[in-house]
Amino acid sequence: MKDPIPRKGLRPRFWETTPLTKMTDREWEALCDGCGKCCLNKLEDEDTEEVALTCVACRLLDDATCRCSHYENRHAFVPDCIVLRPDNLDTHAYWMPRTCAYRLLWQGRPLPDWHPLITGTPQSVHEAGISVQGRTLSEFDVPFEEWEDHIIEE
Repeated sequence: MKDPIPRKGLRPRFWETTPLTKMTDREWEALCDGCGKCCLNKLEDEDTEEVALTCVACRLLDDATCRCSHYENRHAFVPDCIVLRPDNLDTHAYWMPRTCAYRLLWQGRPLPDWHPLITGTPQSVHEAGISVQGRTLSEFDVPFEEWEDHIIEE
């Protein structure tokens, strides 16, 4: 595998050598592939605890970039937005997308070949068709009662 383009403040291939609990804040944030799936509203079956993704996105998701439009102060707008950390992965990893780097590394699995840390470009997640770019609906436009009609396959 080719080394990704060097990034300032990141150790080379840190995700292969550094436990999640030992990563710097910059390294932790760099794990995000920018797919936008974690910002999709999810429905959980109370009996089976199975989580289904919908294409109904959080009000803060920028559909073009697949990034939060107010990441630093998102809790002012969405108080229940979860801050994923190494110490809460046991509680939250199950609802993260199957392709999510945090979930994959937590499970002891490698990053996929299209991940921006591997390719060196943030566009690779979109080019691989992994992101939700251009495929979401705003939660302002879809009443909660209709979210079930917008379940998508991951």
